[in-house]
Amino acid sequence: MSTTQSDRLRELLEPLVAAKDLDLEEIEVSRAGRRRMLRIVVDSEEGVELDACAEVSRAISEKLDESDAMGDEEYVLEVSSPGADRPLTEHRHYVRAVGRLVKLTLTDDAELIARILVVDEAGLDLEVPGVKGRKPTARRVEFADIAKARIEVEFNRKDQNEEDVTDEKEEEA
Repeated sequence: MSTTQSDRLRELLEPLVAAKDLDLEEIEVSRAGRRRMLRIVVDSEEGVELDACAEVSRAISEKLDESDAMGDEEYVLEVSSPGADRPLTEHRHYVRAVGRLVKLTLTDDAELIARILVVDEAGLDLEVPGVKGRKPTARRVEFADIAKARIEVEFNRKDQNEEDVTDEKEEEA
């Protein structure tokens, strides 16, 4: 059984990333002209701040310099957090997305946009927004029925914390 370069890199870097209380989400090695590009995506329950990305990037760079995991060729290292519209591929991704709007492509090719309310071991309890003034409806989707899932970016949704602050200001007035 052969292991790919990504597998070897994951074995080398996962303990280092975990020591920083982060999850190693993705490793991608690609060509960028004459150089190679090593992209690493990290995340955590609280998200990842820029300083944490910089810190883990330095630690990864040192570890790679000590090893021969990237060979002799030059490479560019890029460490980042997942984008706002990240795909959901692991159970922990769904847990982190509770309260968020997601777009699901089901195994029967149906598409569904809904808000995740609850995540358990078998699937999701969702709130499907109402159309044309109708009330939202509840729906259950099992993980086995999900082909793809992605966070939907929302620009108009008030954060629960913003609503709490607004309520407190109204009470003070």
